[in-house]
Amino acid sequence: MTETLSMINMTVLRQFHALTKPRVIQLIVFCALIGMVLAVPGMPSAAEVWLAFIACVGIYLVAGAAAAFNCIVEKGIDAKMKRTSWRPTASGQLSDTQTLVFSALLCVVGSTLLYVWVNPLTMWLTFATFVGYAVVYTVILKPLTPQNIVIGGASGAMPPVLGWAAMTGDVGPEAIILFLIIFLWTPPHFWALALYRVEDYRKSGLPMLPVTHGSEFTRLHILLYTFVLFAACLLPFVYGMSSWLYLAAAVVLSVGFCWYGWKLLRNYSDELARKTFRFSLIHLSALFAALLLDHYLL
Repeated sequence: MTETLSMINMTVLRQFHALTKPRVIQLIVFCALIGMVLAVPGMPSAAEVWLAFIACVGIYLVAGAAAAFNCIVEKGIDAKMKRTSWRPTASGQLSDTQTLVFSALLCVVGSTLLYVWVNPLTMWLTFATFVGYAVVYTVILKPLTPQNIVIGGASGAMPPVLGWAAMTGDVGPEAIILFLIIFLWTPPHFWALALYRVEDYRKSGLPMLPVTHGSEFTRLHILLYTFVLFAACLLPFVYGMSSWLYLAAAVVLSVGFCWYGWKLLRNYSDELARKTFRFSLIHLSALFAALLLDHYLL
């Protein structure tokens, strides 16, 4: 009996954990951490390491709260889509009340950590990001306009700004540059996914760009965005935030993204769209990792 209860408890915990969209949250915290690291000249002190740790935990909790709230709002849409039908809210494993309480708890705990042990600016910026994603993007923009990803990308681009604010108490131009990179990276990243999941989105009723304007139009915009993103990725070097190590990585990664965009436009296949989507994840992660290495090695 005890063993059975233990297994049930573990299953429920895994379901709540799934609500936070762990893979997405990991990338969010990683990007926030990059902002924290770049905000501190040289090696951080023990106090700064502790501050960064608390900030990461707080940002993780609030971001997880936003993801859980998103699962409530989109449970009907998630149930219609193959890639999301397994989510606990969509499958009926967790109720709206359970999910809402869980989301509120994460938001309150995370916000309290940020306000008390980091600084009020970081808390308010993080909370604004929660509202931007969970309400403005999920409730208003996503079901109304094919530009949902473009406008809603502002929330997803906030993590480095949160990280910078956590360590400095303000938002500098360096943080804005990091924000711009993620903001411009978001549309080609999600549109590549939407291309090979277009039938899922069509069934869901969401006005994603491939559904409303077709594949070729979407592919053209992916390519155009990779060109603009290329320019934005050079800004850390131009502004003096980084040196040649980052520049070399940024050029190689951006050329790769543009090349995928060009191939998509010229000769589309679902497999190529999948590869483009996967490369976009490598692009952002490797780009910020290069910034991190550049910061400490040169």
